[in-house]
Amino acid sequence: MLVVTRRTEPDVVASDDYGVFDRQGHELGSVADVSQGFLHRAARLLPKYDQYVTRRFEVRDANHSTVLRMTRPAKDPRTRFVVSRSDETPIGEIVPHGDNRFTLIAEEQTIAAVHTPSRPGWDAVISDRAGTEIARIGRRAAEVSPIGGDTYVVEIPKQLPEPLASMVLATALTIETALTR
Repeated sequence: MLVVTRRTEPDVVASDDYGVFDRQGHELGSVADVSQGFLHRAARLLPKYDQYVTRRFEVRDANHSTVLRMTRPAKDPRTRFVVSRSDETPIGEIVPHGDNRFTLIAEEQTIAAVHTPSRPGWDAVISDRAGTEIARIGRRAAEVSPIGGDTYVVEIPKQLPEPLASMVLATALTIETALTR
């Protein structure tokens, strides 16, 4: 179980930085919005212009080393996220289908799907290509976490093989940004 909390900093405009913790509140890593500069962040406040800004995120471990990179290219009509390793080796894509579905693609094949049935108090379910639930993302964090704030929980009950594990982690850590843009 991972507890993901948005980091709010008063001097940062439109920040999408998150801390990643275990259920006891020990930091395991973070997700950093590494998109360019103040003007890029300010443009994201205006929904009409958000599409023209490339979004870049890094998943970092507890030692602040980059583990995964996610990029949402500017002017992409599908608003997809491209997932790569820290050395920029491509892993796959997270592609939205409608308002509440995403497809995880690796090596040009669908490897999983994400469904978010109810946006306001959302729980997202990630299923493998056979339709078996492999992860759940939800807003139950207040029940299990002493961290508080804008928080959600990621539950992955068993170890997943690569590239599925990286794609599920990337999806879980960027889903709030995908849902709110």
